[in-house]
This record gives sequence, structure tokens and C-alpha cells, in this order.
Amino acid sequence: MQIRIPVVLLCCCVPVCAAVAETVVVNDQVQVRESQVDRPKRGSTMSEVEKRFGAPVSRHATVGGNSPHQPPITRWDYNNFSVVFERDRVIDTVVTGGESPASPSQSAPEQSQQPQS
Repeated sequence: MQIRIPVVLLCCCVPVCAAVAETVVVNDQVQVRESQVDRPKRGSTMSEVEKRFGAPVSRHATVGGNSPHQPPITRWDYNNFSVVFERDRVIDTVVTGGESPASPSQSAPEQSQQPQS
């Protein structure tokens, strides 16, 4: 009975849904914006991810899995994001690139180019 109480409390503390955002640096200032990159949802299987997004650019070797306390973790890299799996299920996705961090109107003004001698 004593073990069940902490487990229930821990489960209640886990957020039900997570916000999806990107950290962007513009003019040496860190900004956070909502990500527009389409990526797998948490809980999707490896086969569902591959069916929807195609083969990954690279598949990293599985780490862990040596004991029940270390489940096997695998990472697949795509052009715009990386997917982290525990066993065969998505546990996280990370946007890695592919989107322009700022529109031309938000970027630093272009410096005039001097003709090179």
C-alpha cells in the first residue's frame, strides 16, 4: 500500500499534454515560438512513423535495454526533426532544422556590400 501512494502522486504530476515550441536565436536574443514542423506524435510506433514520414536519414544504434531499469532507446534522424523511441514507441521528437528561424522582415537588416578591390 505504501508503494502505491507515491506512484499515484507521481502519475498525477505528469502533464497530460505538452506544449510544442522551438527556441530561436534572433539578433543574439533567445525567443520561443510554436513549431510548425509536422512530426510524429508521442506513442506512435516505429512502423507508423516510417509509414507516414518515410525512411529516416539515419538510424542510431539502440542504447540501454540491458535491464528493466534501462529500456532500449533508439533515435531516428529526419531532415527537420529527430525521433526518440523507447522500445518501439515515440517518447519525444526534437525539431532540428529545416525551418527558417525568422522571416526576412524579422532578420537583421542587410549590410551594404563594399566592392572588393
